[in-house]
Amino acid sequence: MRNLALIPILLLFIQPIFMASNWIIAKASAQTIPPVSLAFWRWLIVFLILLPFTFSSLKKNFKIIVQEYKKIFFLGAMGCGICGAFPFLAGQSTTVTNMGIIYSSSPIFIFLISILFFRDKFNFLKIIGLFLCIIGVGLIIIKGELSVLRSLKFTSGDLWMLGSSIGWAIYSISLFYWKTKLEIFQRFTLIALFGSLSLFPFYLFEEIFIKETIFNSQFFIWTLFAAISPGIIAFTLYAVAQKKFGASVTGFTLYIGTVYGAIYGALFFDEKLESYHYAGTILVFLGVYLAKKNYETKT
Repeated sequence: MRNLALIPILLLFIQPIFMASNWIIAKASAQTIPPVSLAFWRWLIVFLILLPFTFSSLKKNFKIIVQEYKKIFFLGAMGCGICGAFPFLAGQSTTVTNMGIIYSSSPIFIFLISILFFRDKFNFLKIIGLFLCIIGVGLIIIKGELSVLRSLKFTSGDLWMLGSSIGWAIYSISLFYWKTKLEIFQRFTLIALFGSLSLFPFYLFEEIFIKETIFNSQFFIWTLFAAISPGIIAFTLYAVAQKKFGASVTGFTLYIGTVYGAIYGALFFDEKLESYHYAGTILVFLGVYLAKKNYETKT
């Protein structure tokens, strides 16, 4: 029984493994695949993969879909549209360091919006956990040296990341507080569909006026990987974790994702793991543990 109780807690640490793989895609495909095209085809593929498994149940629940489609479209536009395309757009003109700084602000937006608009309760442990995560991520970003802060420069791409960060916060909170009669995969299938539809006009604009997509083997490899790892797996695990821990605690997974991103950098892009990576990791994991502990004291 105790081992079964650990499964929801492990979700907080397993989910970012898949979500952080988005950074691998963003870095590896930046020069070859247009950003909006990558986001559009990614979510269309997610929809096409899930549809055969959910079509019959969606057909039976058509009346429910009619009742909830506006909310589901909003979730698709936020989670798949803004959060799907904005990071890839940001990668064209800003640094990975800046992306890490700004995207890791999303749990703060989740935390504040939950308190201000949904009266989510918080206590001292959650506050301490939040600050430990911020310090841990900051330590990784500045590479353990305060002098790095003076050399940081912000570009238009940082605005794309800020929009993505706020969009993910709104998506996370809406996903949790907007109750649905649909099962997780049924709603996720529709979120992917509406997400790709919200991206379609911008995809056409990009194709016609900015950069045309080349449908080669590299395109199919990266879009399929984006659809499965940071797409189907990451979003599903995030929804499951939210059901257990709520929006604000689950939002802490983004801090863990920053740690995993550093590990991916070492594994795939020959980036060295330094002592500040390990120190930051310890602080982030401790912060998430305290936030989870705060949830346990409430329940």
